[in-house]
Amino acid sequence: MKKLLKSVQYILGVSMVVSLFACAENDLSIDEAKFDTVVNDKAVKLFTIVNENGMSVSITNFGARIVQILVADKDGYFQDVVLGYDNIKQYADTATYGGSDFGAAIGRYANRINKGRIVVEGKEIQLPVNNYGHCLHGGPQGWQYAVYDGEQVNDSVVKMTLVSPGGDSNFPGEVTASVVYTLKADNTIDIDYTATTTATTVINMTNHSYFNLNGDPSRNIENCELYINADYMTPVDSTFMTTGEIVSVKDTPFDFRTPKTIGKDINADNQQLKFGMGYDHNWCLNTYSGSADVEKEEIAVSLWSPITGIRLDVYTNEPGVQVYTGNFLDGSVTGKYGKVYDKRAAICLETQKYPDTPNKPNWPTALLKAGETYHSHCAYKFSVAEKLTK
Repeated sequence: MKKLLKSVQYILGVSMVVSLFACAENDLSIDEAKFDTVVNDKAVKLFTIVNENGMSVSITNFGARIVQILVADKDGYFQDVVLGYDNIKQYADTATYGGSDFGAAIGRYANRINKGRIVVEGKEIQLPVNNYGHCLHGGPQGWQYAVYDGEQVNDSVVKMTLVSPGGDSNFPGEVTASVVYTLKADNTIDIDYTATTTATTVINMTNHSYFNLNGDPSRNIENCELYINADYMTPVDSTFMTTGEIVSVKDTPFDFRTPKTIGKDINADNQQLKFGMGYDHNWCLNTYSGSADVEKEEIAVSLWSPITGIRLDVYTNEPGVQVYTGNFLDGSVTGKYGKVYDKRAAICLETQKYPDTPNKPNWPTALLKAGETYHSHCAYKFSVAEKLTK
């Protein structure tokens, strides 16, 4: 099957490649017609990018979301390694389905801002609050619910562009943002974020894909091994808000400097794990150079499934990564292929600024001024391995 997909991909085109997945052990095809509609008076569709290995990534311009990632496992069978829906209705009808962050490009500010309050050029601004009294992921009208302008640049590149007006969710400045997804020949999903503003504002973008490298969300991610290249993390209080401290991971359940299974310590008697209901914390990456302009070519995070052998390596220019182990998934959501998403059915690896950076002046800044360009980079590289090593 794997060789067949490689040989026909550029001859028959993307649509034929996608249809061939229906011939595999499991039907992993997605009906593009279920994404072809209008949301908020703008056209929505599904874009698919491919590489010569038969790997494919499907993305909707609703929230610039990754809907599906198909990658070969150790036996050559393709697995869908992200959670999500197979139709636009479940993404866009937030009144019925409650809204989700599955696969979304988050903005303007990923993660939490304390009590939704920021000070920009001496002016205090109140943002909408939507999570334990804080502003989470830009508030209830964050960019994950906006329709981007989507452009299929070529078979392996999709560009998403969004213009956010000044005052959008009370954030200052008109911001023009873009997210470029490139699927490379080495099975890397390269995500490049840029933004400009007409007035000083704060910005912090990330991707919120829920990964399950087991290829089946009924097999939760506690068996997967995780490596985080970080000596320190930022603890939180009972409302998930960072306290302002930066503490060592040594001799704590948060030490992933040597790979270990996610489930090994996730239920340990630890106050931070109790606050987070598991891992829902920011790690301070050793890979951060001190500037977004200089990116170290070092692995920030690695994830590996012993079932499929699929390995994911994460690279970034950002100072932090928010690791979230799907603690709030509760079986009330049914996603692609009729699968129910229970607790810890997936893990999010969100490269970004530290949470609440606008209110922590000693942390890497999230301020963006007129005339400057925001740049954030994240690369998700997939491969197959017999075990997880650094």
